[in-house]
Amino acid sequence: MKKITLIFLIFSGILQAQQKPNIIFILTDDQSYDLLGCTGNAIVQTPHIDKLANNGTLFTNAHVTSAICTPSRISILLSQYERKHAVNFNSGTSVSDTAWKNSYPVIMRNNGYYTGWIGKNHAPIGKGGYNSGLMEKSFDYWYAGHGHLGFYPKDNHDIFNDAIAFTQPEIINEGVDEFLDPNARKLKGALHFLEERPSDKPFMLSINFNLPHGASTSTMKQKDSDDTIYKTLYRDLEIPLHKNYIAKADIKTPKLPENLLHVEDRQTGYNYVDTPKDLKERYIRELQAMTGIDRLVGNLTAKLKALKLHKNTIIIFTSDHGLFGGQQGLGGKALCYEQTTHVPIIIFNPNTPKKNRGKKSDALVQTIDIAPTMLEMAGIKKPSSFQGKNISNLANGGKKEVRDYVFTENLWSTHFGNPRCESVQNKEWKYIRYYKNNNFSATKEIKYAKELGIPVNEMLYNMHDPGIAVYRDYIDAPLNNEEPVYEELYHLKKDPAELHNLVNNQEHAEVLNTLRAQWKIEITQARGTRKAEVFRYTNDLYPKGKH
Repeated sequence: MKKITLIFLIFSGILQAQQKPNIIFILTDDQSYDLLGCTGNAIVQTPHIDKLANNGTLFTNAHVTSAICTPSRISILLSQYERKHAVNFNSGTSVSDTAWKNSYPVIMRNNGYYTGWIGKNHAPIGKGGYNSGLMEKSFDYWYAGHGHLGFYPKDNHDIFNDAIAFTQPEIINEGVDEFLDPNARKLKGALHFLEERPSDKPFMLSINFNLPHGASTSTMKQKDSDDTIYKTLYRDLEIPLHKNYIAKADIKTPKLPENLLHVEDRQTGYNYVDTPKDLKERYIRELQAMTGIDRLVGNLTAKLKALKLHKNTIIIFTSDHGLFGGQQGLGGKALCYEQTTHVPIIIFNPNTPKKNRGKKSDALVQTIDIAPTMLEMAGIKKPSSFQGKNISNLANGGKKEVRDYVFTENLWSTHFGNPRCESVQNKEWKYIRYYKNNNFSATKEIKYAKELGIPVNEMLYNMHDPGIAVYRDYIDAPLNNEEPVYEELYHLKKDPAELHNLVNNQEHAEVLNTLRAQWKIEITQARGTRKAEVFRYTNDLYPKGKH
């Protein structure tokens, strides 16, 4: 009798595991909301991603929490605002082991999921950040590089050297195939906890692109070995300039005051927005990259079907933030405007009733909602450290919304000229506040580095201990009554491009005061009450550390 009971319990456990959904999370890099067919782009070819949206739910009012790679990605992993997790390029910190235990990959692995991470990692985890090894050990399958991949990842990371392909989407595709298919070609560089994915366990796979990011599209070379997509696609079309584009030479009144946004110190990698010719070339590359990513999504869905996994695999798609392409004369990111904070979120669940598929939701959601949503779908309790909301009900056709306001922030205020800012918005209005920008000039640092023979990248990118205190004050000062030096108010329903600042319009004084009061509520909640769980991660402690 005991033997029969034991067999029954084992069988029940296997059955329960198989009933849990598989989850695939796809994260792109620097992808603005308008870079998909399903979000209104009439040029780009993204039929497979569009199909996910047409058979799932497209969130049309989704936002990131911080419009720059590292803090945004950590916010997704930990479901926390940057003000709480306190890790950025200028923070001098890495995510502590304690905080990492409450990341969605670790939680899901500890709850019976076979986990994989493929592509880019731009989150410093553990003591020593990218060199700690903690990230790699946290997955059953690892095929990724820390920091930028470039369009040709073999040029930057040895782990990809055994891949047949040379270009980023195709190398990532090889990793996806190996993770899913026991009969796929084995990649010598990939790290495996087990020889192959167990068929009796649900899986959670994170696919992370470094495209259409400016640093990767800048390295596209139309090599003979490149696919036709990356050589000729879109090049026979008349590519229009972005709406509201202004060339550098034509800027009469800067979008932001010159003493607030130091445009002359902007990273040179974004200078392509300054002229129509350079912008069009970069935009073509972004479109090509998106079509390459889309092809991977098509291959992925076909592979799931071939392996009979398609009926129980949820696919979630989003971007870590958007990017300016010269709109209103702006380049780069790290601001609180829609062009950089507004991203698509697509959730495709094959088990959603057909009548609820192909929906668009204008509910206010954020990328910190993805982790609690995945855990809910997996039947796993979320930790108290999460700040995001479960939006699985909205993805299944529900109407009850999870928030009335969205809060975004930029704490990456450095010698590259960006100001600190925060915004709070509802479906109709957005309020943005800025603080004094006292940062020393990157242009001057480059000048003196060259004069003294100091490597420019060390001057610009090394992070030292005093910077930790500066960053911590960035977090605390607004909560301690630091006053803004500049404010903006936009009527998003009438002015979605944020062209007309109404902050001084007395007609909207009541709206402004309401949003100012809500800002205090939102920033206080974003900060939380607990001390940030971080490790010191500066070049003073780790001379070879990358930031």
